[in-house]
Amino acid sequence: MKVHILDDWFDTLRGLPCFRLLDGHEVTVWTDAAPDEDTLAARLAGAECVVLFRERTRITRSLLERLPNLRLISQRSAWPHVDVDACTDQDQGVLLCSNTGADGANYAAAELTFALILAAMRQLPQQMASAKAGTWQTGVGRTLRGRTLGLYGYGRIGRAVADYARAFGMPVLWWASDDGRARATAAGETVAESREAFFAQSEVLSLHMRLTPQTRGIVTAGDLAQMAPRSVLVNTSRAGLIAPGALLAGLEAGRPGMAAVDVFDTEPLTDPGDPLLAHPNLIATPHIGFVTEDEFDSQFTDIFEQVNAYAAGAPIHMVNPSVYGR
Repeated sequence: MKVHILDDWFDTLRGLPCFRLLDGHEVTVWTDAAPDEDTLAARLAGAECVVLFRERTRITRSLLERLPNLRLISQRSAWPHVDVDACTDQDQGVLLCSNTGADGANYAAAELTFALILAAMRQLPQQMASAKAGTWQTGVGRTLRGRTLGLYGYGRIGRAVADYARAFGMPVLWWASDDGRARATAAGETVAESREAFFAQSEVLSLHMRLTPQTRGIVTAGDLAQMAPRSVLVNTSRAGLIAPGALLAGLEAGRPGMAAVDVFDTEPLTDPGDPLLAHPNLIATPHIGFVTEDEFDSQFTDIFEQVNAYAAGAPIHMVNPSVYGR
């Protein structure tokens, strides 16, 4: 098959063991983001399969209509960036395959989450900048031990972060969907008495949910207003979990007192003057939660196995199976 891999910005995949799974296919790797749909359509004109690098590129109806040779989109995790209805509506049918039940937690994302917690509480970016500038110390951080970590979303990444927190002596408080809270309670975890109590009692609060139509904007301005003035909000999941504009407004109002994020509404975000990115009470990383060689190899093993399964006539992890064989 003619396989095109999008958005491998640092040309990492070719050096990983998983890439050998594509032996026998005609593979093109794109290492930059296409600036517009015209460029993207031209690049993918001959593609029979497109491999997506998480949500770095949106697959829209207008793009699909310009790709008559496309048969398969292979990716992993949720697909808010893919117009599945449009894939299904195409005359030739474009099959979307995505493994959403891969074994094990994304430990890379969990580790970054805790790194951001430490960075925010100990003011590490500020202290590093001060040391580099030759002014030595600046400000005073806070200890994690004894401070409550609130985790919104009872999933595998959240549970991994909870393990790290307990090693640091942090009590863990949970909030989640009705089902998630029931599972947390059954596991002996501490669940907040109410949503309001969860936001009010969490000294550090971290979001761990998939972005779906049901979870988009699930954290509201009213939720943030419940947070304490010295609290820290951490988001390594998806920016869309927070209502548009709510985080910036919350930081301006001092609730939460600080935010540490890895995700933004617009990515890549390259404007240093962006009001949220430039806010003095925000520390940020450029969506690197899953950006490790180990995690890439794990995720793209799944993705490339989906390509091979399709090529062998036995597709797996089909999202819109009605199009297969059309």
